[in-house]
Amino acid sequence: MKTKELVYVVDDDAAMRDSLEFLLSSAGFEARCFESADAFLEQARDDRLACVVSDVRMPGKSGVELLDRLKRDGGRCPVILMTGHGDVPLAVEAMKRGAADFVEKPFDDERLIGAIRAALAHGASEVPPPPVAPEIAARVESLSRRERQVMEGLVAGLSNKTIARDHGISPRTVEVYRANVMSKMEAGSLSELVRLGIRAGILKS
Repeated sequence: MKTKELVYVVDDDAAMRDSLEFLLSSAGFEARCFESADAFLEQARDDRLACVVSDVRMPGKSGVELLDRLKRDGGRCPVILMTGHGDVPLAVEAMKRGAADFVEKPFDDERLIGAIRAALAHGASEVPPPPVAPEIAARVESLSRRERQVMEGLVAGLSNKTIARDHGISPRTVEVYRANVMSKMEAGSLSELVRLGIRAGILKS
């Protein structure tokens, strides 16, 4: 019988832990839940490759601090962060520091499951990130000057309002450029756009 893939859930919200445990179990994973980063670090004991799904903001250690601790200790577990809209800049910073992905709350169940499967597959392969592919460079080249500015703002974690103020345009205009950027870059989510930005050198990892 094949061993189930392991996912650690770290969240101080009991209802969220219960919901994620049910979702992950239904998707065929083994889920182990912890109410804090410290509880996870003290109690998690398993030699299997696993994925950590952690909230960004929690009492005690934050999700980003947990990521840093795991990286410092040489942990192989990929980390996916769950974030509210206002925490996107934090999540972007976390991706620069090695997070596998982030998902914005409220998130689509399939989006989270897909992110976990991708993180586990990449972690198991232990293959370094691929170099910038010609098609990614071509996508960046297809952006207009204003679209490039909006993309730089988005992958830096800036809000539409901040990007609008920085470039003297309206938030509504930023939304139009944002839609164009997502389409031209073929990004299905902000986290995917951030990954493309890192690979293309727009956002330094």
